[in-house]
Amino acid sequence: MGLSVLLGLVAILGVVGLIVYFVTMRTGLLRLRDESEKAWANLDLLLKQRSDELPKLAGICRGYMPSEQKTFQLVTAARTAFLKAATVAEKAQADGLISDALRTLYAVAGKYPDLKANTSFRQLRGRLSALEEKIAAQRRRFNAGVNAFNARLAQIPANLVAAFLHLQPRALFQAAESRREDAQVKSG
Repeated sequence: MGLSVLLGLVAILGVVGLIVYFVTMRTGLLRLRDESEKAWANLDLLLKQRSDELPKLAGICRGYMPSEQKTFQLVTAARTAFLKAATVAEKAQADGLISDALRTLYAVAGKYPDLKANTSFRQLRGRLSALEEKIAAQRRRFNAGVNAFNARLAQIPANLVAAFLHLQPRALFQAAESRREDAQVKSG
């Protein structure tokens, strides 16, 4: 009878050990998922704040550069793309459009000394620059969290627990292909 009791205890401890292991694995995976979701929420908030500044910037610039309608259309189209974007990939693409539109707007604004001297323009440009820095830092934080989550999902036996929990890999916030290429300097 002693051997059967011992085997029973070993079996019970084994089952308890598996349950504890599963719960620990589940908790770790859900923590990584939640951290990446929180990082995304923070990044999305910063992107929205930058998007909300675009109409103010365009409004200030319109008074000084009324003939630059193409530039304003570019800014408006970029903001519209951001507002319509739903997925991480769509928001990343819209982020690239906004960055390109801002670069174009700033380049054109350089031709207008009165605009560059405008206090509201300088303050808004400074605010947008600060937002850009925060966006870049938060994008790195988000992508690091997503990488950790996705790497954990790919490991055995975490992938089995993830399948049981219906957890799927998450998308990174990546720049569009055209933005990853090095800028080509033309000599002329």
